[in-house]
Amino acid sequence: MRGTGGPLLCIGDLLCDVGEEEAVEGKGLNETPKSIPSPSSSSSSVSTTLFDLSQPPDLPQLFQENYDQLNKVFDDNDHSWTALTLKMCSALDTATKLVESTNSNSRFLLEKIVELEHVLEKGDATREAAMAIQTSYSSQIAQDSISSLNEESERKFCEKKKKLMNHKGTRKKTRREGHINWREEVR
Repeated sequence: MRGTGGPLLCIGDLLCDVGEEEAVEGKGLNETPKSIPSPSSSSSSVSTTLFDLSQPPDLPQLFQENYDQLNKVFDDNDHSWTALTLKMCSALDTATKLVESTNSNSRFLLEKIVELEHVLEKGDATREAAMAIQTSYSSQIAQDSISSLNEESERKFCEKKKKLMNHKGTRKKTRREGHINWREEVR
């Protein structure tokens, strides 16, 4: 059974009222209560701003300030404790939404980090493959130049061999012609 209003309002009624207000207003996850009416002893209604979301709030400090105000009101036997309790509950609700949002954002960030790790792994594998190709290409070029040098050396060797064979053929002819001519040609 719900209690009736007044200074003897219980915490359960306040929390129930906060839940009803949110259901009626249809607030989303990212919306926070900007102002809460605060009755004073002179019964004038003053709007109190909790905090602006454009600047990140210091939640422990905000909670401590509201808690200290609430304790002070309890000690002074002031009837404004209901508004302060509501303000504190709203701050806690805002903190809960902020934590949920942070958890969601951290999960999103974790997914992006995992994707980035996969991209980096692919990049490393691609770099290693490119280096292997470059090494293979460099060794192939070295082999080609060595083989072309070998071919050139072999060609020169063959030419020298032909010249030498031609020269030996000349020696043989000279030998046939006579022993003296051959010795002169060798010198």
